[in-house]
Amino acid sequence: MNVIRIDLPREFDSLELHCAGDWHIGDKSCDMGIIKDRIRHIEKTPNAYMILNGDLLNFATRTSVSDSYAERLSPEKQIDTALELLSPIKDRILAVEDGNHERRGYRTEGIDVSRHIARDLGCLDRYSQGGNLIFLRFGEMRVKRKESNGSGKVRQVCYTIYAIHGSGGGRKEGAKVARAADLSSIVDADIYVSGHTHFPFSFKETFFRTDIQNSSVHPVTKLFVNTSAALDYGGYSEVGAYKPNSKDTPVIRLDGTRKFMTATL
Repeated sequence: MNVIRIDLPREFDSLELHCAGDWHIGDKSCDMGIIKDRIRHIEKTPNAYMILNGDLLNFATRTSVSDSYAERLSPEKQIDTALELLSPIKDRILAVEDGNHERRGYRTEGIDVSRHIARDLGCLDRYSQGGNLIFLRFGEMRVKRKESNGSGKVRQVCYTIYAIHGSGGGRKEGAKVARAADLSSIVDADIYVSGHTHFPFSFKETFFRTDIQNSSVHPVTKLFVNTSAALDYGGYSEVGAYKPNSKDTPVIRLDGTRKFMTATL
C-alpha cells in the first residue's frame, strides 16, 4: 500500500478537500464548465486542496465499452487537456490514483497514462495504480499539546485518508453505498474516498479503535465519501438505461484545531 505523508501550514484552522474523479475528458457528454469552475475555486482559495481519483480521461479504445468513434478528443489530446487544466493547482494536489478508463492504455499498450500525468504535474511520488493512504497534518490542536519529537511545537491535527478509484457497485444505490463501506475492511482510516459509480454521497460510521499500549478502546468517527461524474446524460449511460447522475460532488471540510470532519453536497 502506498503511504503519503503531507504537512500543510500550521496557520490553517480549516481545510477544504476536493476529490476529483470521473471527469471523463474526451467523452462528448463531459461538462468542461463544471470542471473549470471547481479548479478556479481551488486556485483562489488558499486552504483548498485536491485528490485526483481516477477516470479523469475517458480514453475509449476500439476494444473498450466506450465508443471510440464518438470521442470529442483523441487520447493524446485528453492528456494534454488534463495537464492544462490542472497545472495552475499542481501544488495543491495531495494524491493521484489510477482509474479503470486510464487503465485501458496499460492493458492494451503497457502505458500507465495516470503515471505520466502525475509525473508531468510534479507529484509522481504521490501516485498509485491502486489506493493511497494519506497522513495529512495541518493546523494546531486547540488543547496545545506539544509534539512528541521534542521540537517544542504544538501538535498538529492529523487525518488519515484512504483514497481509491473503486470498482463494481451495481445499479442500485444501496449496492454502491455498501461497496464504499467495504473499504473500511482494507485499512483503518478516518476518511475513505472512492468514485467509479458516478453516485455522489457521504455518510459517517462509528468504529471502536483499540489502544494496545494502554489496553483501552475508544470510539472514533469514520467518514465515507463517493464522488460524482462530470457527465451530462447521454451516450453509454442512456443506451444502457442507467439513471442520470447528479454532477454535484461532496466537498470534505477538515477542522485544524481538533479532529472533526464533514462532507457537504
